[in-house]
Formats: sequence, structure tokens, C-alpha cells
Amino acid sequence: MPKRRISLKDLAQQLGVSIATVSRALHGSPEIGKDMQAKVKALAQELNYKPNPFAQSLRKEAPRVIGVVVPNLVTHYYAAVLDGIETEARKAGYSVISANSHESRDDEARAVDNFNGLHVEGVIACLAQDTTDYSHFEMISQAGIPLVFFGRTCMSDQFSSVTANGDEAAQQATQHLIDTGSKRIAFIGGPNHLDMVKRRKHGYLEALRENRIPIDRTLVACGRIDYQEALQATIALLQRDDRPDAILAFNDIITFAAFTAIKQLGLNIPADVALIGFTDDVHASYVTPRMSAIEDQSQLMGQTACRLLLRQIGGDSKVYKEIVPQRLVIRETSAKTLNPQTHPLPLPRGGEPI
Repeated sequence: MPKRRISLKDLAQQLGVSIATVSRALHGSPEIGKDMQAKVKALAQELNYKPNPFAQSLRKEAPRVIGVVVPNLVTHYYAAVLDGIETEARKAGYSVISANSHESRDDEARAVDNFNGLHVEGVIACLAQDTTDYSHFEMISQAGIPLVFFGRTCMSDQFSSVTANGDEAAQQATQHLIDTGSKRIAFIGGPNHLDMVKRRKHGYLEALRENRIPIDRTLVACGRIDYQEALQATIALLQRDDRPDAILAFNDIITFAAFTAIKQLGLNIPADVALIGFTDDVHASYVTPRMSAIEDQSQLMGQTACRLLLRQIGGDSKVYKEIVPQRLVIRETSAKTLNPQTHPLPLPRGGEPI
């Protein structure tokens, strides 16, 4: 059987004294006699007692801890954001506790309530896709706990936020699809109430308008951020007689669901269906054909969110809205008429290389 970690209570029971006496003895308090201090320290060494620095900090009401809640901790995007947060927090002497909402508003609210109970000094959050009631975040604000959102945000007049330029990136990606031979471009997104979905869908629609391409609302499929649901939505689109010949996908889960659906139906990428997704470079470059992708600077997003939170912890009450730019990386899944390895690609609007 594994050994249980020795606590102050265990030491106190063996010595027949109070927990407070043991704690004071270990800290060399002059209130405790030298003999008792020696006994306590000897027993602690014998039993391999290790103090819990987190519990000690809570007792001192100075936890130096930041809470972070994300929708899906196992994805590369959120892991990279968390890494950026931890990097900045560590520089400032803070520890980070993370919680996974599993895209559930209830789990998100529970995590926020737990953070409050742990006396964290601030919270960084990305909304779950189910969240339309923000009362748990209002509770954080009323408790005087600084709060910063990233990615998916809400109540922008009250809380600082860090977002990406998803509208511009989506417009640039759609323009690239148009410039390289695609004519019927579908958008597969997440729930319409999420601001991130709204921004990316807006950029897609703007590109169609600028090119005077009629907007077909049946080519816009916005549902849950779920692999199986996105897979079925893509299959339904591609089995139509007037199927799309290109897809812009909202995030990595939806992107690879669409990629799988195209392959399952025996269609060629990009000749039959071109594809660009919002995803990370790690997965995009390892599939065949290699994925054209709109890539986040996710670690920078985490660092920026943490810097904003530390400002607020330090007393800055200004509401900041920071934007971390994304980049469009063209590989092999998007250009019907051009081979990226042998032909120069057209410049996007604005003149910067894709």
C-alpha cells in the first residue's frame, strides 16, 4: 500500500500536543521551548514530513496564485496558451491553477467558484461554448477579483480581453481560396453566440461581398464545437448536388472533422474541395496533404493575458482590449490552380505575403 503523506496533525498526535504547537516549533518560534522544538523537528525528519507551501500561503492570506479556466485543456491551442500564462506568472512570483470546463457552463461556474474559495488573486478565462449566462463572472467582479478573458470573451465593457484578429484572418483566407480557383466556399463554425465565431464568420462573408459572390446561407453551418457533429455537417454539405468546392473551418476540431469527411467521401483535396482551417502548426504540417492553416500565436496570447491580469492585480482599473495577430500559412490543401511549391502565391489585400 502506498504511504500517506505525513501532516502536521500526524506529528501533533504522536507527540500529544496541538497542531499549533507543532507548527510554531517547526518555525522556531520563541514561544516553544528548545526541547520541544528539537522533539518536533526530529520526528518530522524521521517521518519525512514535508510542508505544504500552498496551504501555508493560504493561511497567510497571500496565495500568489492565478486561476485559469479553459474549455478544452487537451488541445494544443489551450495548452500553449496556458504555457504562456505560466511563463509570465512565474516571472512575477505567481503559481497557476488550471481548470477544464469541458465546454460546459456548469463546470465553468464551478471552477470559478472554486477559485474564489481558494483566494486566488486573479482569474483568466476563455468561455465555454455553452455559456450564455455570465453571472458567475459577475460574482468574481463583485468579489473584487481581477478577471481577464482571452479568445472567447464577454462583457467587453467591464473586463479586459485578449483576442485574435479572426475577422481579418478569415477574410484573407477566403480571399486566397477565391484567388486560387474556389467558387462555392462553405464556412463551418461553432455556436453563433460566441464572439469568436461572429468575428470569423464576418471575415468570411466580407470576402464574399467584396468579390460580389452571392452569399448562400445554406453553405454556413454553425453548430456545436464537436468532432462528430462537424463531421456529419461536412458530409451533409458534400453530398449535395451543389456541394461547396472549398471549406473554411472555425477551429482545429472542426478543421480535422472536415478533413476526415472529405477523405471518407473519396474526394480530392484541394482539386475537389479546398480546405483552410484555424488550427496550429503542429498538426497542420503532419497530415497529407499538408494543411493550409490560420495559425494563432497562442503562447503570446497567454503571455499577454497574464500581463493584463498582473496590471489589474497591481491596481490598474483600465479595461484593455489587446489583439494578437494570426498568420495565414499556405501549404497544400487550399490552392486549386496553383502549386505552392512551384508557383508564387498572390498577395492578399494589404500587400503582405501570405
